[in-house]
Amino acid sequence: MAKTNPVEFFQQVRAETRKVTWPTRRETLITTAMVFVMVVVASLFFLVADQVLSFAVAQLLHIGR
Repeated sequence: MAKTNPVEFFQQVRAETRKVTWPTRRETLITTAMVFVMVVVASLFFLVADQVLSFAVAQLLHIGR
């Protein structure tokens, strides 16, 4: 592996950082909102799935009585 001196390394890092396309404020806000929406949707899904499975297990346990 070739050794790179620190000055050359930081020059390469700066060059790569200039190539980055940073999101606009609007894109960031929309993406953040979508993440929150998906968190709520996933939470509701798992809440319903948990309730259904809990009910099913409770019914199965009552059968044995």
